Amino acid sequence: MIDELKTFITVCSHGTFAAAGERIGLTQSAVSSQIKRLEESLGFALFDRTGRSATLNAAGETTLARAEEICALYAKLGDLPDDATNRGLLRIGAIASAQPTLVARALARLRQSLPLLRVHVSPGVSMRLMDDLDAGNIDAAVMIRPPFGILPDLAWQPLVQEPYVLIAPANLPGKNWRALLQAQPFLRYDRASFGGRMVERFLRREGLQVNDSIEVDEIPGLIHMAAKGLGVGLVPLVEAHLPLPPGVRTLSLGAHTFHREVGLLQRKPRAGTPVVSQLALCLQEAARPSRAKPSR
Repeated sequence: MIDELKTFITVCSHGTFAAAGERIGLTQSAVSSQIKRLEESLGFALFDRTGRSATLNAAGETTLARAEEICALYAKLGDLPDDATNRGLLRIGAIASAQPTLVARALARLRQSLPLLRVHVSPGVSMRLMDDLDAGNIDAAVMIRPPFGILPDLAWQPLVQEPYVLIAPANLPGKNWRALLQAQPFLRYDRASFGGRMVERFLRREGLQVNDSIEVDEIPGLIHMAAKGLGVGLVPLVEAHLPLPPGVRTLSLGAHTFHREVGLLQRKPRAGTPVVSQLALCLQEAARPSRAKPSR
């Protein structure tokens, strides 16, 4: 019944069954079925239904508070006792670009205070990491800030802002990023990723028509393709990818620059673990000197 309770909380947070379904990857019909099963199990309705709309009723409001408490307690079932923390296992999810930089520096600090702590770092794209955290498969995730709302039992801690730049072959003439974007083959940051969605929103906002050529989810792949003369692209300037290969150059977007925010997603303190809180502090310290600078 935990899944049904989580779905109920998401519906209350996002306002409609359809919005909740989009957030957790279920159809509106599947969300409706979960809510119906929950109501049947409880023996009373949680929503007042009028036509196609559903409004949380008084019983639903009381149940919502209890559901949040239950889900928080459920999330803590795997927590180690305080005296076992030093010998426990910390499960971290992290995007690839953060592992050799932010995560490595933070773990070096964490190991100084908890030398016996075992750590498992799982790679993944931000959407997958967020789902793994929600499912309890990991304890925290270092990822890109989601472009939509965050579940009520999760907390976001920003760490670094990475500016987007235009990457182009070093021998390609021209300094006008807008003209290059519209004239050259476009190397697109995968639209299914959080970072790629930011690129798509930027292009629409600026009214730019691009000549899509290759779409890749990996930033290093896009950079090396530009170095090979395959086109131009918009990518965040990430510390892990500096210095850039000699065959590629960057152009600033100037006043139009937008940023990718990388941070830590964890459960709120009432449902989190002391080790995750300590990791958060180490990440915050590790982020201070890690500002990426453009390659000239």
